Amino acid sequence: MAMSIKKCTIEDLPILQKIGYETFNETFKNQNSPENMKVYLEKAFNMEQVKKELSNRSSEFYFVVSNGEIAGYLKLNTNEAQSESMGEESLEIERIYIKKEFQKHGLGKFLFNKAMEIAMDSKKQNIWLGVWEKNKNAIAFYKKMGFEQTDTHSFYMGDEEQTDLIMVKSLH
Repeated sequence: MAMSIKKCTIEDLPILQKIGYETFNETFKNQNSPENMKVYLEKAFNMEQVKKELSNRSSEFYFVVSNGEIAGYLKLNTNEAQSESMGEESLEIERIYIKKEFQKHGLGKFLFNKAMEIAMDSKKQNIWLGVWEKNKNAIAFYKKMGFEQTDTHSFYMGDEEQTDLIMVKSLH
C-alpha cells in the first residue's frame, strides 16, 4: 500500500471540511444521539469554522493519502491554538481520523509518526492529546505509543457533557 502525507493549504478547504465531517460522523454516530451529532457536526465542521482553523498559523492539517486516495487527516496545534493551555513546549494532536474503509492499515500510526517528527523537529518537550474515555481502541493505541493519562477535560457533544482523557508523552 502506497502511503504519503500532504500538508493542507486553503485550496484543500472543501476536501478537508468534507473528510472532517464524514470521519467524525463515522467514528461517533453510534455512541451519540442523532440530535447531538447534528448540532456538533454543524458547529465544528461548517465551512467557516474549518477555514478559520486552517488559517490559524498555530494549527497544521495533513492529509494521509493511500494509493492515490485521501484516506484521513491529522490536525496539530501549538501555542494558543491548543485546546488546553499546555505551554509553548507542547504540541497537541487534536485529531487523527481515518475513513472506515482505510482503518487497520497502519495509516493512523503513519500520521502519528508524522506528528512525532514535527514535535521533535520543533524541539517540543511534550506531545499530548485528548481522547474520549469511551474510545477504548484509541486509548490502548496511545498507551502503546508511550502516552500516560495526566488529567481530564470536558467535551460537549451537543448538550451532553462528555469526558476526554488528557494523555501526554514526554519527548526526552
